[in-house]
Amino acid sequence: MAPEINLPGPMSLIDNTKGQLVVNPEALKILSAITQPVVVVAIVGLYRTGKSYLMNKLAGKKNGFSLGSTVKSHTKGIWMWCVPHPKKPEHTLVLLDTEGLGDIEKGDNENDSWIFALAILLSSTFVYNSMGTINQQAMDQLYYVTELTHRIRSKSSPNENENEDSADFVSFFPDFVWTLRDFSLDLEADGQPLTPDEYLTYSLKLKKGTSQKDETFNLPRLCIRKFFPKKKCFVFDRPVHRRKLAQLEKLQDEELDPEFVQQVADFCSYIFSNSKTKTLSGGIKVNGPRLESLVLTYIDAISRGDLPCMENAVLALAQIENSAAVQKAIAHYDQQMGQKVQLPAETLQELLDLHRVSEREATEVFMKNSFKDVDHLFQKKLAAQLDKKRDDFCKQNQEASSDRCSALLQVIFSPLEEEVKAGIYSKPGGYRLFIQKLQDLEKKYYEEPRKGIQAEEILQTYLKSKESVTDAILQTDQTLTEKEKEIEVERVKAESAQASAEMVEEMQIKYQQMMEEKEKSYQEHVKQLTEKMERERAQLLEEQEKTLTSKLQEQARVLKERCQGESTQLQNEIQKLQKTLKKKTKRYMSHKLKI
Repeated sequence: MAPEINLPGPMSLIDNTKGQLVVNPEALKILSAITQPVVVVAIVGLYRTGKSYLMNKLAGKKNGFSLGSTVKSHTKGIWMWCVPHPKKPEHTLVLLDTEGLGDIEKGDNENDSWIFALAILLSSTFVYNSMGTINQQAMDQLYYVTELTHRIRSKSSPNENENEDSADFVSFFPDFVWTLRDFSLDLEADGQPLTPDEYLTYSLKLKKGTSQKDETFNLPRLCIRKFFPKKKCFVFDRPVHRRKLAQLEKLQDEELDPEFVQQVADFCSYIFSNSKTKTLSGGIKVNGPRLESLVLTYIDAISRGDLPCMENAVLALAQIENSAAVQKAIAHYDQQMGQKVQLPAETLQELLDLHRVSEREATEVFMKNSFKDVDHLFQKKLAAQLDKKRDDFCKQNQEASSDRCSALLQVIFSPLEEEVKAGIYSKPGGYRLFIQKLQDLEKKYYEEPRKGIQAEEILQTYLKSKESVTDAILQTDQTLTEKEKEIEVERVKAESAQASAEMVEEMQIKYQQMMEEKEKSYQEHVKQLTEKMERERAQLLEEQEKTLTSKLQEQARVLKERCQGESTQLQNEIQKLQKTLKKKTKRYMSHKLKI
């Protein structure tokens, strides 16, 4: 069970200092400790519109994010509050309160645009907070949404002469929630009552004309419709009389307008139940360290004067996590082999079988923890390290066997060597006594367990080193005739030649076992890679299908509103998306055949 991170209060995540956006290292430490998946809710809006009050409610507190009580923007940069998710066990709710947009003290809107873009890039639910109704002024204030394609890139290197369309962004943009504060009008249109969601849909309708004025009117509406397929709207009555707003965080619910209290409760309930885990392209669930990496990558790009790129952020994250996945896999392999292997192994096959099981598990660990492994570089790195680990174990096994056998020979044969030195066998009949003793000791050696793969080679090397001693005892034994001595010499030579032939055969068997093991290892990597690619392909197709469905639905709505120009643009985007889907499927199948 992952530990909960319960930050007692908000802290700055991204400071806005003299027009520069700077990451707070202390906040990154907090994120790096969150191993649970995160649901990220960011709120953006004009300054002094009550954003922080809603975020405090989501945190389950009366205060925390600073509300302020003057006309100055109180929150600077982006502030973060991490709390246990109230409805999703084993999840952390990350609340991001942003600097108020349009603060006259800042003088320009450059930082506002970046704050807006970062809130979208980092969140899974994006809350836009404004005052009053959705009128043209409200839409004009939301012009930041029209700049998104100039602030964010989805691909690191889009094709030349090809502009990124909304389909490139929809797959990773958050859900959109518009909160309307101090809403005093009746929700109706053409004399018919509307729900807040119907009111939002009505407000996003397009004008049919093609004049510059019509295009200006339609642009922010089109951007919201294209970029955010899932939209929600909440309206809030004024909580108290204007004079008491400065003390809002100190007032009890009983002192507030009951309608407002219920509306806030409905808003919180919706966010808790419907806000999704932050997910990247490919179905990658974001946790604290991954969110930390995204923050660093985006801020680094902005600081260099580049556009934050979603693909680059994912690839940078993949580099970090895939490297860590290799280390986790190797650590698992080392742990399993350390527990299972007892050197020297009796046979090479015994060791290879243990390696294969541990290698398969290590590869599974890597597959589980890796993603976006371009050209399978990290899997190849893992395979190379596992091959080296196997070869190292084989070498250690050989050395352990040699050491064990040499030690056994020393214990078993040293008494015989002492007897030879004492001249016990330098007498008539001594040769046959020596040979009998030698055979008895060989039998004793063979009976010893866990000698390993070097048992025969070490023994034969030892016996060969004693051939001169054996021959000297043979030649000094006066009970043997010259003919018997010649026969005995030939017998010893024949046994030595047979032993050498058996050793060569054993080496060939070991070589064959190693070759078979390498092939099995390769096939296991291919099998697991193919299975993972199948899962990723299914995820990709699901994402593309969702985007395509969203586009088709939007086209139908645009056609219904008879905006032919926008319908044609959407049709082009749909055709482009369908071609991309076919290309990716074809590329996947081609890549699969190359494995």
